[in-house]
Amino acid sequence: MVNPNKLVLYGTETLNFDVDYQGEYMVHKEIYIELQDTQWQFDYIDHDRNIARAIVYDENGIFYFVRAERDDDFGKATLIETAGGGVEVGEELQTAIQRELKEELGVSVEIVFKIGVVSDYYNLIHRHNINNYFLCKVKSFGKKNLTQDEIDSFHLSTLQLSYEEAVREYENRKNTRLGTLVANRELPILYRAKEIIDDIESE
Repeated sequence: MVNPNKLVLYGTETLNFDVDYQGEYMVHKEIYIELQDTQWQFDYIDHDRNIARAIVYDENGIFYFVRAERDDDFGKATLIETAGGGVEVGEELQTAIQRELKEELGVSVEIVFKIGVVSDYYNLIHRHNINNYFLCKVKSFGKKNLTQDEIDSFHLSTLQLSYEEAVREYENRKNTRLGTLVANRELPILYRAKEIIDDIESE
């Protein structure tokens, strides 16, 4: 029997609209997206990674991302990506995203809404990623606390972009295989975040 709340797009993406969330501002549904790795051949998956990520914006409508410059097994790539990282054992998702945003962007935030979950794969390293996405609004700025690996291996820096600039940047960074996977995962979340922000501002 076909689930009327499930929509399959392009054979690689599955969207579920099935979790109600009532926040301070509006009623929206969390989304669930399943993506396959279209860039590297599947061999096997031997581990999962639970990740907390966020679309971060401020009162002026500026969005905050991280710039990563990589040269590793995935190849050489300059990326735009949401701030976030692995959830520690026993850690709540909300605690994890607050911690990650302080570490990578140096910001304290209000968690506005859980946008949803994107399940995707990195076949090259045999990993299943469970990406929990939140919409967060900046409350204050402070000092970053990047790990040495984030500094030396990923050369993380902060990007401040308008919504339109962010969409263009994701599209432009599809020029690498990893950039394509990241854009496929994050652009639908960015589109949904903009819808939610527009709804908030129209209240």
